[in-house]
Amino acid sequence: MLSETFKVLVETMIQSFKPKDCDSIISIVDSMPIVTCKGKNREGKVATEITSKGYCSTKNMYYYGMKLHMVGQRREGTLPFPEMITLTPASDNDLTVFKSECVPYLSGKTVLADKIYSDFSFFNENNPVKVLTPHKEIKGEPEVLKQREKAARDLFSQAVSKVRQPIESFFNWLNEKTEIQRASKVRATKGLLVHTFGKLAIALLTFVNF
Repeated sequence: MLSETFKVLVETMIQSFKPKDCDSIISIVDSMPIVTCKGKNREGKVATEITSKGYCSTKNMYYYGMKLHMVGQRREGTLPFPEMITLTPASDNDLTVFKSECVPYLSGKTVLADKIYSDFSFFNENNPVKVLTPHKEIKGEPEVLKQREKAARDLFSQAVSKVRQPIESFFNWLNEKTEIQRASKVRATKGLLVHTFGKLAIALLTFVNF
């Protein structure tokens, strides 16, 4: 019930408050952790129906909890505008979630993402969604080709990273406003849902006036 209410809230916000400066072609995707407990050898005991063990490479952190996935429309010089938000257990793979939950609704768009979203066979010329990520090493590629293409690939990777950086700033803003990542005091599944959806709702309502 809470998830459906939140879904309606997001859809209403997008339809009613979408800024005019949103890029209709370019979007950005990323995820952030929502932590019920952390530590490589810790075992999560709260809300086990909707949480699992995951790893956040940005923070070099093993944790139990959920993962918030977001696709945001690019806006020049400011934070992206959320167009899709999905919550999953922490162990769910970012690329798998993106392909199943988001790609069907992004036809004709170019999405900038981290390396984990790279899938050459899936996002080929026949896919209506174009995904750009920093260069990912190609297994078996000759060393001479790597060296020849290195400068161009480095420049491309830097450009992609620069354009997608604002979604990281959005997550920082979200956490500063709500402390949504800190769910260690939650003691039950319902409590975690209220914590997560409640803070997201407050943040999104604040964001439209940001």
